[in-house]
Amino acid sequence: MIVGFNHNITYQSVSFHVQTEDGGLRRPQLVTLLYHGGTIISSKKTTYADIIKVDNLDQVVEELAKEQHKGMLRSLTKGEFDERIVEFGISLGTSTSQPVQKPLVNQPPPEQQKAEDLPVDPPPVVSPSAPVTIVEEPIIDKFNQPKKTAEKSLDEVIYAYLTAGQNQA
Repeated sequence: MIVGFNHNITYQSVSFHVQTEDGGLRRPQLVTLLYHGGTIISSKKTTYADIIKVDNLDQVVEELAKEQHKGMLRSLTKGEFDERIVEFGISLGTSTSQPVQKPLVNQPPPEQQKAEDLPVDPPPVVSPSAPVTIVEEPIIDKFNQPKKTAEKSLDEVIYAYLTAGQNQA
């Protein structure tokens, strides 16, 4: 089981975070999330229950996770999430995407219009001069943290409280 991958990336002057985690053998799935602040912009989940018996499962899962993680980074930097980012009210620094045009009052509703009559938004343009910075975060195994020796356990604290002032023989 891999621990996961985390990257901070600046795209069009806005900071994003990409996180990929492995659910392990109990939940054999890879989940990649694209965040801005506490908002999830996009997610991708891949299950690998069908290959769980493969000999080198750890290596295979790690490669799948790397590819899924890099795919999310690529999609962001290619501008594939620009529209969704703007929908969340996040303004991109060098975005040249235009607002969606609403139909004029005299036009029939979109469901009655022909497809060729509907306005087409141009794809978002990504400025090649916009710097993209990727910062790799250290891998932290949140399930196998070293125990702090200076702190007492909850049982020890409760026992000390309950036995305070009593002589121990």
